[in-house]
Amino acid sequence: MNHGKKHVQFGKKFLLTISTVAILLAGCKNMNKTQKGAVIGTAGGAAMGAVIGKAAGNTALGAIIGATVGGVTGAVIGKKMDKQAKEIEKDVPGAKVERVGEGIVVEFSEKILFGFDRADLTSSATKNLDKLTTILQKYPDTDIEVQGHTDNVGTENYNEGLSERRANSVTSYLKSKGVQSSRVKSVGYGENAPKYENTTEEGRSQNRRVEFLITANEKMKADAKREAGEK
Repeated sequence: MNHGKKHVQFGKKFLLTISTVAILLAGCKNMNKTQKGAVIGTAGGAAMGAVIGKAAGNTALGAIIGATVGGVTGAVIGKKMDKQAKEIEKDVPGAKVERVGEGIVVEFSEKILFGFDRADLTSSATKNLDKLTTILQKYPDTDIEVQGHTDNVGTENYNEGLSERRANSVTSYLKSKGVQSSRVKSVGYGENAPKYENTTEEGRSQNRRVEFLITANEKMKADAKREAGEK
Protein backbone atom coordinates (compact mmCIF):
# COMPACT_ATOMS: atom_id res chain seq x y z
CA MET A 1 0.00 0.00 0.00
CA ASN A 2 1.34 3.47 -0.92
CA HIS A 3 0.96 5.63 2.17
CA GLY A 4 2.85 8.50 0.56
CA LYS A 5 -0.22 9.53 -1.42
CA LYS A 6 -2.31 9.53 1.72
CA HIS A 7 0.14 11.82 3.46
CA VAL A 8 0.19 14.22 0.51
CA GLN A 9 -3.60 14.31 0.53
CA PHE A 10 -3.58 15.80 4.03
CA GLY A 11 -0.47 17.88 3.47
CA LYS A 12 -2.12 21.27 3.03
CA LYS A 13 -4.36 20.90 6.07
CA PHE A 14 -1.45 19.64 8.11
CA LEU A 15 0.75 22.60 7.17
CA LEU A 16 -2.05 25.04 7.93
CA THR A 17 -2.59 23.47 11.35
CA ILE A 18 1.11 23.41 12.16
CA SER A 19 1.39 27.04 11.05
CA THR A 20 -1.39 27.99 13.44
CA VAL A 21 0.30 26.24 16.35
CA ALA A 22 3.69 27.70 15.41
CA ILE A 23 2.25 31.20 15.52
CA LEU A 24 0.73 30.55 18.92
CA LEU A 25 4.01 29.18 20.25
CA ALA A 26 6.22 31.87 18.68
CA GLY A 27 8.24 33.66 21.31
CA CYS A 28 7.46 30.96 23.88
CA LYS A 29 10.72 29.01 23.71
CA ASN A 30 10.83 28.61 27.46
CA MET A 31 7.49 26.81 27.62
CA ASN A 32 7.62 23.26 28.92
CA LYS A 33 5.71 20.33 27.41
CA THR A 34 2.78 20.82 29.75
CA GLN A 35 2.36 24.48 28.81
CA LYS A 36 2.72 23.77 25.10
CA GLY A 37 0.09 21.07 25.45
CA ALA A 38 -2.32 23.61 26.89
CA VAL A 39 -1.76 25.93 23.92
CA ILE A 40 -2.23 23.10 21.44
CA GLY A 41 -5.50 22.13 23.11
CA THR A 42 -6.79 25.68 22.91
CA ALA A 43 -5.74 25.91 19.27
CA GLY A 44 -7.76 23.12 17.79
CA GLY A 45 -8.98 20.18 19.86
CA ALA A 46 -10.46 17.20 18.05
CA ALA A 47 -10.36 18.74 14.58
CA MET A 48 -6.66 19.46 14.81
CA GLY A 49 -5.99 16.06 16.29
CA ALA A 50 -7.70 14.36 13.39
CA VAL A 51 -5.76 16.36 10.82
CA ILE A 52 -2.40 15.82 12.49
CA GLY A 53 -3.04 12.13 13.10
CA LYS A 54 -3.98 11.46 9.50
CA ALA A 55 -1.29 13.61 7.97
CA ALA A 56 1.47 12.12 10.11
CA GLY A 57 0.14 8.57 9.93
CA ASN A 58 0.20 8.67 13.73
CA THR A 59 -3.09 7.59 15.29
CA ALA A 60 -1.74 8.00 18.82
CA LEU A 61 -0.74 11.60 18.24
CA GLY A 62 -4.08 12.43 16.63
CA ALA A 63 -6.19 10.76 19.30
CA ILE A 64 -4.39 12.41 22.20
CA ILE A 65 -4.47 15.88 20.66
CA GLY A 66 -8.11 15.32 19.79
CA ALA A 67 -8.90 14.59 23.45
CA THR A 68 -7.10 17.70 24.67
CA VAL A 69 -8.98 20.03 27.02
CA GLY A 70 -6.59 22.96 26.78
CA GLY A 71 -6.27 26.11 28.83
CA VAL A 72 -5.37 26.11 32.52
CA THR A 73 -7.26 22.86 33.09
CA GLY A 74 -5.17 21.23 30.39
CA ALA A 75 -2.00 22.47 32.05
CA VAL A 76 -3.04 20.85 35.34
CA ILE A 77 -3.70 17.56 33.53
CA GLY A 78 -0.36 17.88 31.79
CA LYS A 79 1.49 18.12 35.11
CA LYS A 80 -0.14 14.91 36.29
CA MET A 81 0.84 13.21 33.05
CA ASP A 82 4.41 14.49 33.34
CA LYS A 83 4.80 12.65 36.63
CA GLN A 84 3.29 9.42 35.34
CA ALA A 85 5.37 9.48 32.15
CA LYS A 86 8.59 9.85 34.14
CA GLU A 87 7.70 6.84 36.27
CA ILE A 88 6.96 4.69 33.22
CA GLU A 89 10.19 5.75 31.54
CA LYS A 90 12.17 4.95 34.69
CA ASP A 91 10.52 1.69 35.74
CA VAL A 92 9.36 -0.10 32.56
CA PRO A 93 12.19 -1.64 30.50
CA GLY A 94 11.78 -1.53 26.74
CA ALA A 95 9.09 1.14 26.83
CA LYS A 96 9.43 4.14 24.52
CA VAL A 97 7.61 6.95 26.33
CA GLU A 98 6.44 10.18 24.72
CA ARG A 99 4.48 13.01 26.28
CA VAL A 100 2.00 14.47 23.82
CA GLY A 101 -0.17 17.41 24.88
CA GLU A 102 -2.25 16.14 27.80
CA GLY A 103 -1.52 12.46 27.28
CA ILE A 104 1.16 9.82 27.12
CA VAL A 105 2.12 7.39 24.36
CA VAL A 106 3.93 4.25 25.46
CA GLU A 107 5.32 2.19 22.58
CA PHE A 108 6.56 -1.39 22.69
CA SER A 109 8.15 -2.98 19.66
CA GLU A 110 6.98 -6.43 18.56
CA LYS A 111 10.14 -8.11 19.85
CA ILE A 112 9.44 -6.83 23.38
CA LEU A 113 6.00 -8.45 23.61
CA PHE A 114 5.58 -11.15 20.96
CA GLY A 115 7.33 -13.69 18.83
CA PHE A 116 7.33 -13.04 15.09
CA ASP A 117 3.83 -13.40 13.62
CA ARG A 118 2.41 -14.43 16.99
CA ALA A 119 -0.16 -12.85 19.31
CA ASP A 120 0.56 -14.67 22.58
CA LEU A 121 2.63 -12.72 25.09
CA THR A 122 6.13 -13.94 25.87
CA SER A 123 7.34 -14.44 29.44
CA SER A 124 9.52 -11.34 29.21
CA ALA A 125 6.50 -9.40 27.92
CA THR A 126 4.47 -10.16 31.02
CA LYS A 127 7.29 -8.88 33.23
CA ASN A 128 7.30 -5.58 31.36
CA LEU A 129 3.52 -5.32 31.44
CA ASP A 130 3.44 -6.13 35.15
CA LYS A 131 5.61 -3.08 35.80
CA LEU A 132 3.46 -0.91 33.56
CA THR A 133 0.29 -2.20 35.24
CA THR A 134 1.59 -1.21 38.67
CA ILE A 135 1.92 2.39 37.48
CA LEU A 136 -1.43 2.39 35.66
CA GLN A 137 -3.15 1.30 38.87
CA LYS A 138 -1.34 4.03 40.79
CA TYR A 139 -3.02 6.57 38.50
CA PRO A 140 -6.61 5.27 38.20
CA ASP A 141 -8.14 8.41 36.66
CA THR A 142 -6.96 7.68 33.13
CA ASP A 143 -8.30 5.89 30.08
CA ILE A 144 -6.06 3.50 28.16
CA GLU A 145 -6.34 2.63 24.49
CA VAL A 146 -4.16 -0.25 23.33
CA GLN A 147 -3.34 -0.08 19.62
CA GLY A 148 -1.89 -2.94 17.59
CA HIS A 149 0.13 -2.13 14.45
CA THR A 150 1.98 -4.13 11.79
CA ASP A 151 4.21 -3.53 8.79
CA ASN A 152 2.88 -3.83 5.23
CA VAL A 153 4.20 -7.32 4.48
CA GLY A 154 1.35 -9.75 3.78
CA THR A 155 -2.28 -9.00 3.05
CA GLU A 156 -4.08 -6.07 4.61
CA ASN A 157 -6.77 -8.33 6.08
CA TYR A 158 -4.24 -10.63 7.72
CA ASN A 159 -2.29 -7.75 9.19
CA GLU A 160 -5.41 -6.16 10.61
CA GLY A 161 -6.40 -9.44 12.25
CA LEU A 162 -2.93 -9.94 13.72
CA SER A 163 -2.89 -6.41 15.14
CA GLU A 164 -6.32 -6.93 16.69
CA ARG A 165 -5.27 -10.21 18.30
CA ARG A 166 -2.17 -8.60 19.73
CA ALA A 167 -4.05 -5.61 21.12
CA ASN A 168 -6.63 -7.96 22.64
CA SER A 169 -3.90 -10.08 24.24
CA VAL A 170 -2.46 -7.02 25.93
CA THR A 171 -5.81 -5.65 27.14
CA SER A 172 -6.83 -9.07 28.45
CA TYR A 173 -3.59 -9.27 30.41
CA LEU A 174 -4.03 -5.80 31.88
CA LYS A 175 -7.54 -6.68 33.02
CA SER A 176 -6.34 -9.98 34.51
CA LYS A 177 -3.89 -7.98 36.61
CA GLY A 178 -6.59 -5.74 38.04
CA VAL A 179 -6.87 -2.81 35.64
CA GLN A 180 -10.57 -1.93 35.45
CA SER A 181 -12.23 -3.06 32.22
CA SER A 182 -13.97 0.30 31.86
CA ARG A 183 -10.58 2.01 31.51
CA VAL A 184 -9.23 -0.12 28.69
CA LYS A 185 -10.10 -0.65 25.04
CA SER A 186 -8.17 -2.22 22.18
CA VAL A 187 -7.93 -1.35 18.49
CA GLY A 188 -6.13 -3.09 15.64
CA TYR A 189 -4.89 -0.85 12.85
CA GLY A 190 -2.90 -3.42 10.93
CA GLU A 191 -0.66 -1.75 8.36
CA ASN A 192 -2.80 1.36 8.00
CA ALA A 193 -1.05 3.69 10.46
CA PRO A 194 2.73 3.38 9.99
CA LYS A 195 4.94 5.69 12.06
CA TYR A 196 8.10 4.52 10.36
CA GLU A 197 9.20 3.78 6.79
CA ASN A 198 8.03 0.44 5.40
CA THR A 199 10.73 0.58 2.73
CA THR A 200 13.47 -0.82 5.00
CA GLU A 201 13.64 -3.81 7.33
CA GLU A 202 14.45 -1.54 10.25
CA GLY A 203 11.39 0.58 9.53
CA ARG A 204 9.14 -2.45 9.10
CA SER A 205 10.40 -3.84 12.39
CA GLN A 206 9.56 -0.57 14.15
CA ASN A 207 6.07 -0.55 12.64
CA ARG A 208 5.39 -3.96 14.23
CA ARG A 209 4.45 -2.39 17.53
CA VAL A 210 1.86 -1.96 20.27
CA GLU A 211 1.06 1.50 21.60
CA PHE A 212 -0.68 2.57 24.80
CA LEU A 213 -2.55 5.88 24.68
CA ILE A 214 -3.03 7.22 28.19
CA THR A 215 -5.47 10.12 28.51
CA ALA A 216 -7.44 11.82 31.28
CA ASN A 217 -10.84 10.34 32.08
CA GLU A 218 -13.83 12.49 33.00
CA LYS A 219 -13.00 12.41 36.72
CA MET A 220 -9.46 13.70 36.15
CA LYS A 221 -10.79 16.41 33.86
CA ALA A 222 -13.37 17.49 36.45
CA ASP A 223 -10.80 17.48 39.26
CA ALA A 224 -8.34 19.44 37.12
CA LYS A 225 -11.01 21.97 36.25
CA ARG A 226 -11.75 22.57 39.94
CA GLU A 227 -8.03 22.81 40.74
CA ALA A 228 -7.57 25.30 37.92
CA GLY A 229 -10.51 27.36 39.14
CA GLU A 230 -12.21 27.25 35.74
CA LYS A 231 -15.98 27.17 35.41
